[in-house]
Amino acid sequence: MTHPGNVDDRPKEECGVVGISAGSDDAARMAFFGLYALQHRGQEAAGIAVSDGQAIRIHKGQGLVNQVFDHGTLDPLIGGMAIGHTRYSTTGANSERNVQPYVVETMHGPLGVAHNGNLVNTDLLRQKLLTRGAGLQSSSDSEVIALMLAASAGDSWEERLANVMPEWNGAFSLVVITGTKVLAARDPWGFRPLSIGQLPGGGHAVASETGALQTLGCDNIREVAPGEIVVLQGQVVRSHQAMKPKEHQARCTFEHIYFSRPDAVWDGLSVHQARQQLGEELAREHPVEADVVIPVPDSSMPAAIGFAAVSGITYNEGFVKNRYIGRTFIEPTQELRNQGVKLKFNMLEGNIRGKRVVVIDDSIVRGTTSGPLVRMVRDAGATEVHVRITCPPIAHPCFFGVDMGSYEELIAHQLGVPEIASHIGADSLGFLSVDRMMKALGKDDGYCNACFTGNYPIPVQLSLLPTKRRFDGAFG
Repeated sequence: MTHPGNVDDRPKEECGVVGISAGSDDAARMAFFGLYALQHRGQEAAGIAVSDGQAIRIHKGQGLVNQVFDHGTLDPLIGGMAIGHTRYSTTGANSERNVQPYVVETMHGPLGVAHNGNLVNTDLLRQKLLTRGAGLQSSSDSEVIALMLAASAGDSWEERLANVMPEWNGAFSLVVITGTKVLAARDPWGFRPLSIGQLPGGGHAVASETGALQTLGCDNIREVAPGEIVVLQGQVVRSHQAMKPKEHQARCTFEHIYFSRPDAVWDGLSVHQARQQLGEELAREHPVEADVVIPVPDSSMPAAIGFAAVSGITYNEGFVKNRYIGRTFIEPTQELRNQGVKLKFNMLEGNIRGKRVVVIDDSIVRGTTSGPLVRMVRDAGATEVHVRITCPPIAHPCFFGVDMGSYEELIAHQLGVPEIASHIGADSLGFLSVDRMMKALGKDDGYCNACFTGNYPIPVQLSLLPTKRRFDGAFG
């Protein structure tokens, strides 16, 4: 289904996960509010599985969190433990059979799994499962993870999880529910975020972002370490280092640039502050004479503040965002679809007319949105439009859970910066360099920048690589 949210040319995140071990039978409702705080990470489907100490009950479906759940669907989900998932599909099509969590019956009792990330050796793992006679029902690597865990050797679920984790190459932040406990684990590269906190009424919660834990009132929040397994059981939490963290960590830089909510803390850094520092470095690297700096809402707003502070150019708002257009599953007519980004943004002409404008945005992926945005600024009366991007050019696909597009879709793989500037109609265009980006984060290494550099932290199966060909037509 095509819906208005697709007019936005942004990297698409894969999903968000939450796990609850509460001191009451209200774990499902806590999971609901945790997912609601993670809605920005995936808007295609949602699900919650809950355990009462014996059986696992589940409800899941396609749509937004508040479309999938209401009192009628939450009331039967009684229990003190729960896991939840909100999904954007990266591997596996957006279909009902791929909605998570996955719940299976095993010889050790019921098991539910929700996964954030992407494995790069899924094809090999699927073949191994099929050879052993496993019945795969979906096209998602998350089901592969669930079935491998179900068949893993060990005397406890944490032992089985520790035994099977080394077979998974790629990004995974997992929440797992059994009849008696909730487990959480993170890959040894640390690709995707996962944090744990203490619930105010007793018990603990884990979630993809710290903001979701704060929504639940958690304190004593910390990051789950790469390679760590955390076990939540009643009021008790215990953990152990199942795998040694990789020497070269590979946290996703795009969590700072775009994905995470600004109130998140990722790798010990405030996301809002990191974005402001990205804007500051962008102003130093690509200065320009202009009258006003405007952000493309919402993730670029802190960066625009930072750019304005360093450049001395006045900050103001220029775009008014319809914050709900990307949250509807009502398909527009072709006539409305042709309006493109105008469905999502209106202009504050009084802040733009007769001025030289700097537009701050977080990324250019396929190049389908930047051109219409520049035209909107010009139509609002700008005399010049200068575009500044808070990350380097995205010239390579991601294989670790982010939908960046294939080589043939990525405009920066086909065109140089001057050509992209001409294509989008900007008077000038500046991307933040990798070195300046890392300087803004205060880091020398520990991050995956493969989408900018092509240097992947894990060897990628050649069969996974999208076709690499030169540009031979106009970008839409």
